Amino acid sequence: MILNLSIFPTSKTTDSASEDVAQVIEIVDKSGLPYKLGPMSTAIEGDWDEIMDVVNKARKKLHEQHNRVYIVMTVDDREGVSGRLTGKIESVEKELGREVKK
Repeated sequence: MILNLSIFPTSKTTDSASEDVAQVIEIVDKSGLPYKLGPMSTAIEGDWDEIMDVVNKARKKLHEQHNRVYIVMTVDDREGVSGRLTGKIESVEKELGREVKK
């Protein structure tokens, strides 16, 4: 499955969330799961329990410093398929007959 995750504190007094996002990405990276960081969210590939463990660790990490955390998750749960972080993009590029901006 692929989970698209946006997670950030809403109790900040500054405009930037990059410090908090960096803490989350450290957790995602250490999980060993394939992922892609985007400008507004992070896509993570794995099975449900693995990914939810990462989400919960990230949630707990942000709660160490903030009393309110906003989480948006979108899931594409397709069994028996892996490598979809790049495969989905490659499928679209094949249909277009060219590479897209990355």
